[in-house]
Amino acid sequence: AYAALERSVSAQVATDYDAVSAVLDVATERLGRVWGAISHLNSVANTPEIRAAYNEQLSAVTAFYTALGADRRLFAKIEAISRTQADLTPARQQALKLSLRDFRLSGAQLPDHARHRFAAVRERRAALSQQFSEAVLDATDGFTWDVPAERLDGVPADVVQAARLAAQAAGSSGCRLTLHAPCYLPIMQHARDRQVREQMYRAYVTRASELGPPEQDNSAAMLEQLQLRQEEAVLLGLPTFAHLSVAAKMARSPQEVLDFLRDLARRALVRGRQEADELREFARHTLALESLEAWDVPFASERLKEAQFAYSETEVKAYFTVPRVLQGLFDIIQTLFEVRIVPDQAPVWHESVQFFRIERGSVQAPQTVAHFYLDLYARTGKRPGAWMDDARGRWLRPEGSGQLQTPVAHLVCNFPAPQPGQPSLLTHREVITLFHEFGHGLHHMLTQVQDLAVAGINGVEWDAVELPSQFMENFCWEWDVVRGMSGDVESGQPLPRALFDKMLAARNFQSALGMLRQLEFAIFDMELHVRPCPDTEPDGHISRVLAEVRSQVCLLPVPGFNRFAHAFSHIFAGGYAAGYYSYKWAEVLSADAFAAFEEHGVMDVHTGRRYRQEILEAGGSRSAMDNFVAFRGREPRIDALLRHQGIA
Repeated sequence: AYAALERSVSAQVATDYDAVSAVLDVATERLGRVWGAISHLNSVANTPEIRAAYNEQLSAVTAFYTALGADRRLFAKIEAISRTQADLTPARQQALKLSLRDFRLSGAQLPDHARHRFAAVRERRAALSQQFSEAVLDATDGFTWDVPAERLDGVPADVVQAARLAAQAAGSSGCRLTLHAPCYLPIMQHARDRQVREQMYRAYVTRASELGPPEQDNSAAMLEQLQLRQEEAVLLGLPTFAHLSVAAKMARSPQEVLDFLRDLARRALVRGRQEADELREFARHTLALESLEAWDVPFASERLKEAQFAYSETEVKAYFTVPRVLQGLFDIIQTLFEVRIVPDQAPVWHESVQFFRIERGSVQAPQTVAHFYLDLYARTGKRPGAWMDDARGRWLRPEGSGQLQTPVAHLVCNFPAPQPGQPSLLTHREVITLFHEFGHGLHHMLTQVQDLAVAGINGVEWDAVELPSQFMENFCWEWDVVRGMSGDVESGQPLPRALFDKMLAARNFQSALGMLRQLEFAIFDMELHVRPCPDTEPDGHISRVLAEVRSQVCLLPVPGFNRFAHAFSHIFAGGYAAGYYSYKWAEVLSADAFAAFEEHGVMDVHTGRRYRQEILEAGGSRSAMDNFVAFRGREPRIDALLRHQGIA
């Protein structure tokens, strides 16, 4: 890769888009694919050997990309191409525009001494992100608790059975509880034993903190990461890291973001207070919980929902088997976006992983559009959460015969694994998660842009990248869709309409509290990066900012031992630093985009084709606002979001 960089900036390579791409992009794309595969395995099949290999090369890979982004010679050559080459397509013009912006944000214009320090900061930050992620994974995997089955009264039978089998596999008795979502969430929602809920909650919210094993404590890494981010911004002449973050986003300033978030909070607080009071009253009078604690909230909320709407997640779960849900999801994609999804073969990293091909055209002469791996189930050594990442991007390769490279995606979730003789059962919330990640996948896979830098999700502003994912969630609330993808695990009968109507009535149950929780995360993240950590009193800075934000928007109890931030991987190990607001920002876009389907018919193929062409296929070749306006005919409005969440 270094050799390709040197050659690309030499006189041997013309000041021409294709000429530079054939040398430099070919080499860096190859590096990106190899490193992406190693990073992926580090997330889904973590072993001491893979972790060691990843960490051994992390510094070198980070150093190369830092050097690439700050190379003045390459910056000058790209600038000359942008200025002098007249035959560039709009997509290539956009790619060059973004490239020049990224050069400036990567220190290409800094004097030598500052560039060296900038590179050192970037390298150390990458190491800290990996350290943070490892601590969260180890803390999550490291907790197990064996309890007698009778202490799990109220917990769904499939969860109890999975815990019993886990204990047996470990040579233990009773049921083995873990902090992985398929176990933790049902325990918190359904276990009648309050002490079980409290102990599980305490273990979960103190992960990777000073309240656990010292080698897993993220406290120092978090503080150093914040200090280095601030230093990076100052080196680039910006006041804070928040300003650096939004420089590549739709939002124009950190203040605009904070104003947006606080406006949403203001709208949600009135109803949120009513929802919180209602929950406390119900807990006191119906559940005999005089003091509602944090570990009571999910349990009490689930009981209140059952009381108000006469249904439970456990009842609904029996209708959502993974095979039926997948087929329903595939049917939507195939109908609206005019493609086919067919099983395919490829080597996989775990026996449960599936591989698929997306194609269009006639069955007799299909045209391959993309491929994807589907890794659905939680297991030890797999990072918590759900995500999509790209294994390969769409690209008309510049070398040789100009072969068109089709995209490949990884779609990863952490659902409960199927038990012997029975398919995995999903809660409706998990169904929504699956649709969400497929929205990201479609954005990557259905692009028709042939320039790698702006194909699919590449080049899309970070605060717009959640538009396609959150857009797909809306289909999980449409009766025809739900009926088609549901089937009772015993009888195969679809979800009854009466039960769906109860779910629909409960859709906005505690929606204001849910919105306020996301706003707490987003405001905390932005405030943390817009208010630099003081040199005189750094210890406690993170907790002070979080406490201040919670005093403004948090309406439910949070115990003093809660260390939520120590496992907030989105901002300390992912790409959401000073960008977590993107979920709410993009939700305005996605709700408004889905409103077009509500206006013309949820399964209207014509609307689906326009959405595919103007949003999914266009990718990063235009600004996110241009894409949205091309689809919707106007700029986004907040009305649909507030209506969907019942806060209008």
